Amino acid sequence: MLDREGFRPNVGIILLNQKNQVFWGKRIRTHSWQFPQGGIKYGETPEQAMYRELHEEVGLTPEHVRIIARTRDWLRYEVPDHFIRRDARGHYRGQKQIWFLLQLVGRDTDMNLRATDHPEFDAWRWNEYWVPLEVVIEFKRDVYQMALTELARFLPRGNHHNRYLRSGMRPHHRDDDHEVRHQPEVHAPDAAPMPVIDVTKTPPG
Repeated sequence: MLDREGFRPNVGIILLNQKNQVFWGKRIRTHSWQFPQGGIKYGETPEQAMYRELHEEVGLTPEHVRIIARTRDWLRYEVPDHFIRRDARGHYRGQKQIWFLLQLVGRDTDMNLRATDHPEFDAWRWNEYWVPLEVVIEFKRDVYQMALTELARFLPRGNHHNRYLRSGMRPHHRDDDHEVRHQPEVHAPDAAPMPVIDVTKTPPG
């Protein structure tokens, strides 16, 4: 489902814990990290799509989170031609996204990266709010920066160290603050490693 300009509607999810750290997921069988995101299906609202993607990619349900804020308008990024299958070139340009800022009200153990047969992530961690954009695929970085900047003013009060991170002032943390949580390996016979962006069948989500 593309709009007239060739952008696919999509949602992005920034999930906070009680320390205002964000869920940071490692794409399965890659070294790339990102926020949960996915396309909006025909007939879905952005909020409905967000809850569906939250369950499919992280295993959480609406009772595990509360919505703090969302971006006011669509944020767009274009996908380079070499990531787009040939028959889609010329009319598919990229993604337009509504981003949601969520607060986890459940527990870390409520998360399940294998909630579906097609997991997106194979490990995750809590990361400081201003995530390291150098580990995000290049053409998504500006949208990540825009979403984080717009939603930062809605961060719950009480954990003030996040406001200093953009200027490079990083506080000291215990090692377990950034513990990587791995899921058991997902075995798929003869499965090829998933690329950072897979557009062999559908535009990237």
